[in-house]
Amino acid sequence: MIILVGGEKGGTGKTSLSQNLAACLQLRTQSRVALVDCDPQRCTSQWEQARQQLSLPKIDCVQLYGNIGNDLASLQRSYGIVIVDCGSSDQRALRSSFMVADYALLPLRPKLGDLRTLSQLNELIYTCKLVNRKLKHAIVLTQCPVATPLQARLADAIQVCRDNGVKLLSAATHELDIYDDCQASGYSVGELEPDGHAAQEIEAIAEELLMELELLPEMEQVS
Repeated sequence: MIILVGGEKGGTGKTSLSQNLAACLQLRTQSRVALVDCDPQRCTSQWEQARQQLSLPKIDCVQLYGNIGNDLASLQRSYGIVIVDCGSSDQRALRSSFMVADYALLPLRPKLGDLRTLSQLNELIYTCKLVNRKLKHAIVLTQCPVATPLQARLADAIQVCRDNGVKLLSAATHELDIYDDCQASGYSVGELEPDGHAAQEIEAIAEELLMELELLPEMEQVS
């Protein structure tokens, strides 16, 4: 299974979400997970290097750039789950990932500037689906304010997703310091604070993802 965590908008928490989902899904499914780092800044690669120093469960990390579709298909033969951390800085990598992914998880903050990119992104997805008919996709709201009432923002986000015919996950992430702490340290939120709110958020996203793909029973058998 190839899961693309990507999109056209920067600063939405794609890298943090990719890292935490990788750790969560590897533990939950007992499947081999590979993380693909498409960012020249190598944030995910550095996160995995930090994990090795802490003797945390290994998550293989591969750096890929450009037209990576064939590379992802090759990785899929060796890993139960391949998670691709890819943003707009490498358009070729983003487009080629859409062409082979089973699921595209598109993080957006509940802000008008982020939501305005959805129309353009939806056009890209529509084009890619002409080739990759198995592709499913959904928006996940990230970095939601903790203190500020979200009713109006969430209503706007839901309406924008409906207007563009895109599924919106019911689970979301919030502006919690632990996400930054984990990205810097090599931990996942579930490893640093297993009973914390952030760990529950990642678990909820993983649950929706696996249930929609109808792969949870299958993945639990992969080792």
